[in-house]
Amino acid sequence: MEGKLCVVTGATDGIGRVTARALAERGAEVVLVGRNAAKGAEVCKAIQRSSRNNRVRFEQADLSSQAEIRALAARLTEGSAAIDVLVNNVGALFTRRRESTDGIEMTFALNHLGYFLLTGLLLESLQASAAARIVNVASEAHRGGEMNLEDPQGTKRYSGWRAYQQSKLANILFTYRLAALLEGTKVTANCLHPGFVASRFGQNNGWIFSTMLKTLMRFSAIDVEAGARTSVHVATSAEAAGVSGRYFDKCRETTSSLASRDEESGRRLWELSESLTGHRY
Repeated sequence: MEGKLCVVTGATDGIGRVTARALAERGAEVVLVGRNAAKGAEVCKAIQRSSRNNRVRFEQADLSSQAEIRALAARLTEGSAAIDVLVNNVGALFTRRRESTDGIEMTFALNHLGYFLLTGLLLESLQASAAARIVNVASEAHRGGEMNLEDPQGTKRYSGWRAYQQSKLANILFTYRLAALLEGTKVTANCLHPGFVASRFGQNNGWIFSTMLKTLMRFSAIDVEAGARTSVHVATSAEAAGVSGRYFDKCRETTSSLASRDEESGRRLWELSESLTGHRY
């Protein structure tokens, strides 16, 4: 990874932090993206020390805000530097419905549209790389989920878990359609399940839900080191070179749900995403 530029979102905690550290340890220049500037600076210094790599920096951005995504992309593409790896890792679950600054349901805004818009804005820089990789962190939670394209933002009926499932399904549909769009180029796009990871995920939902989730994690979750392995594998391994439009679990290609391979749903989701972001690939 020497000489390569990697961007990791949601990189100040959990598997995002471990992924960023692993890329830095392999010699890459790494940009950590997160909301909290103080925490970002702290994590950045920690990774610099542990990896003995000073080419690690932090960029602040709330990826549920389209204005902040656009500002971030402008900073990242300044000077026309090629981007070799983009790891779309940021994500959250919201038990109560809330909206982003753009008036979009938060789960859909952050977990899906954040991936869609940032990737699109960085695509030219990715195409400037000798062989770029787009890595979208999805989840096995997509199984049993469905795209409610008549009411994707849950305005009529909202369930935090269903919204999360839908967003992870959207990650995979987006990846497959993006890979088809990029066929014949030097850019690959893949998605993955990191595992059920013991992290701070879901701790933004009040003490009752947080306590239940922590208890579940204590008995059945893997640690963040294990949770980041598949992201790192897809982003760096020789085995994944040239592979595109695939879903990985435990560092191996596997088959995602039937719903995630529905081309019509993928097409409609893409059109909706373009409409909500105003960005066309």
